[in-house]
Parts: sequence; structure tokens; C-alpha cells
Amino acid sequence: MSIAPRIEAHLSRVGVHYDLIQHPESHTSLASARLANVPAKQMAKAVITHDGDNYRLCVIPATHQLVPDLLNQHMGKASHYRLVDECELKSLFDDCEEGAVPALGQVYGLPVVWDKSLEEMPSIYFESGDHHNLIHVNHGAFMQLMGLQENDVISCPTEFYEARTQLIH
Repeated sequence: MSIAPRIEAHLSRVGVHYDLIQHPESHTSLASARLANVPAKQMAKAVITHDGDNYRLCVIPATHQLVPDLLNQHMGKASHYRLVDECELKSLFDDCEEGAVPALGQVYGLPVVWDKSLEEMPSIYFESGDHHNLIHVNHGAFMQLMGLQENDVISCPTEFYEARTQLIH
């Protein structure tokens, strides 16, 4: 598989131009960016969360960590989103290889919140649904794909997150 069938159909239906970038097998967004020789900050990774009732797909740069407090603050009303275990993902993304989640949750019926830092990127790369290919879109195409999806500051650079976590403990 090079691109998940639902993702391919959606991109075709919306009329967004994209490139498929091949790379050696990888199992993290950062590794995919490195192996594909693309800027890691332009690599959008999908992080799936759940609040006990609903799933939500968060799209953040591969160089960042999701900050649950920021997501919960964005969602309001005493939200308590947590990260979803990998084992829960297969049923949600049944046309994707396990762990290769595309950044287009709306294609799978999931509401999306994407990090505002991605607004600044000239182009975006994200998983195609397998561990060997990335989808590359320009800024305008990414904004079109995100359409009416919510955005906010929901992540921070990994080094800041790790330092913050160390201070708390």
C-alpha cells in the first residue's frame, strides 16, 4: 500500500494536489521525516485522544509533544482528554497500517484540532497510511484540507515539554 484508500479518495474528491514521498520503513514521524529528508517541523503527526466518550485527532508538528492541559483548555467544560493506546487505533483506521495514522481525522469521522504552529509552514508532510510514504502538500492545500477543523496552541516543542515535566516531578 502506498496511500490509504480513504485518504486517496478524499484528496481526489477535494481536488488537492499532493506528492507522495517514498522513504525506508519507519515507525515514528520524526524518523519518517529524517529518512524522507524533509524538515521535521513541517512533518505533521496525528495524535489520537479520547475523553471517555469521544475520540479527537490532534495534528501537531513531529518536533512537538501534545500538551493535554492545552487541549483540555481549548475544549473547555472540564474536558479530560487522554492519549489513546496504539491497540485502539486499528479499528479507527482500518485501511492503514498499524501506527501509520494520517493527519486527516475527518476522513475517518473524527473531529480534528490542529496546532497553530503549522499555520506558519510553507508546506506540510504527513503519513499516508503506511510506513513507507509521506503525503506532501503546500500551505494552501493544507489549509484547504483542514477547512473548518479547529486550531489552537495544543503542543510545545519536545525539549520544552520534557523540561516542564521534569520541573513538575
